[in-house]
Amino acid sequence: MGVRKAKHGWILTILFVLISIAWVFPIVLVAINSFKKKVYISRQPFSIPVDKMFVKFENYVRGIERIHFFDAFKNSLFITVFSVAAIILCTSMCAWYISRVNSKFSKGMYCLCLFSMIVPFQMVMFTLSKLANMLHLYSPVGIIPVYLGFGAGLAVFMFCGFVKGIPLEIEEAAMIDGCNPLQTFFKVVLPILKPTCITVTILQTMWIWNDYLLPYLVLDIKRWKTIPIAIQYLKGGYGSVDMGAMMAMLVLAIIPIIVFYMACQKYIIEGVVAGAVKG
Repeated sequence: MGVRKAKHGWILTILFVLISIAWVFPIVLVAINSFKKKVYISRQPFSIPVDKMFVKFENYVRGIERIHFFDAFKNSLFITVFSVAAIILCTSMCAWYISRVNSKFSKGMYCLCLFSMIVPFQMVMFTLSKLANMLHLYSPVGIIPVYLGFGAGLAVFMFCGFVKGIPLEIEEAAMIDGCNPLQTFFKVVLPILKPTCITVTILQTMWIWNDYLLPYLVLDIKRWKTIPIAIQYLKGGYGSVDMGAMMAMLVLAIIPIIVFYMACQKYIIEGVVAGAVKG
């Protein structure tokens, strides 16, 4: 039995490694081709850039200049940071209210949040774009409540499951000490929710940073472009594409989100109860 279990363990390990390589390989391929001349990207996409293939950072410089990358980066950063902050703050408070108040209104709110996760975006994108235009939400500030609405369903669902596991006695003790509901939430509940906040932040950041369709429908793209929208402008007429610059800009778009994920992923496994006891 022990030998059989060990054999199965090795098989699963090898399978996991192969799957990991399959997922990472496209990213590595993009990074490799970002240092090649355009002609070699299509002819020899799997080759290491050496000799005539290698163009140093020419693709990066050309891509940054053509799409005004840093302007698009600032727009994407602003939208992502403030949208995620709004989602974390509003949905955590909403989930706390839903979990602690037993009423038809709170149950209805929870059902609406779950329903928003089921409805496909394609069903509402036309009416959404018209409504956003009527309400003048076509700026980086205006798109924040739109992201809040779309991101609330999953966030409330995750926070509700987490809040239900928090002992009610902790909040009661805070109220006995003189805390009002807002103080109880920000000083007691929110610190306990830190692992879930980090998890929701990672999921929402990866979605908003890489999102193309929603900003394209809502924003005035003549004035404000996010990185995914700006990269599309590397396509020329008659199907021509500057593949070298596009690969380089994709690498620059990927790097911030990878760094962010690597910095935050260790917090996901923190113990909730241990954090509550430490206060």
